[in-house]
Amino acid sequence: MENKDLIKLAIEAKQNAHVPYSRFKVGAALLTKSGKVYQGANMECSSYGMTVCAERVALVKALYDGEKEFEKIAVVGGKEDELTYTTPCGACRQFLADFGVELEVIMGYMEDNELKEKVFKLKELLPESFEL
Repeated sequence: MENKDLIKLAIEAKQNAHVPYSRFKVGAALLTKSGKVYQGANMECSSYGMTVCAERVALVKALYDGEKEFEKIAVVGGKEDELTYTTPCGACRQFLADFGVELEVIMGYMEDNELKEKVFKLKELLPESFEL
């Protein structure tokens, strides 16, 4: 699957975000090695520490279905319909790292009315991650 296609699925997922406090919607689309895609959106709670990020929603859905190997994840974020450069938070980086630091992380955003992307390996975003 091309990165732009995965970004479009993350944009679609972003529309399902529940963000009554921050109004900042995040969407994620996680591609498994088996070729399935799992989408997630951030879900805020009035007890902010219980808020769940889009990346973890997608990953937990995939894990529930028995998936354990992942190729790449696209992440998008912004208020309403805007797309600003948004990276996974530290907690999501570590959660994802438990399944491999070679995961490709794609951040989609708009610049000059054009869809752009920045791509990193997870190990670049979380150097010296905790590993068992």
